[in-house]
Amino acid sequence: QVQLVEAGGGLVQSGGSLTLSCAASGHTVSTVATGWFRQAPGKEREFVAAFSVSGIRFYAASVKGRFTISRDNAKNTVYLQMNSLKPEDTAIYYCAAGIVGDPSRSEYPYWGQGTQVTVSS
Repeated sequence: QVQLVEAGGGLVQSGGSLTLSCAASGHTVSTVATGWFRQAPGKEREFVAAFSVSGIRFYAASVKGRFTISRDNAKNTVYLQMNSLKPEDTAIYYCAAGIVGDPSRSEYPYWGQGTQVTVSS
């Protein structure tokens, strides 16, 4: 079975940093696209960052320069390093994986349960 488990969310002050992790089982993260998405209350799920199937990094304009996606193939885990956090980054963050045509679209077959990130002012 394919499973994705997010961890690392929490409460942080504006300007602070958090690192989220997504531990995968049932597939190898280096052979599929992997993405991070977020959803705030009352809003649509939005793209944050992703690796394409070929390993190219993509970022939403709102986080580029502040967030970094990375992976540890030995641990089969994808990370999202978030720096210079802003209150508008507050959301539930989800990781996703699978073979998809466009890694920035929320059409992945596998999703994690989500982890809450709250940024205070």
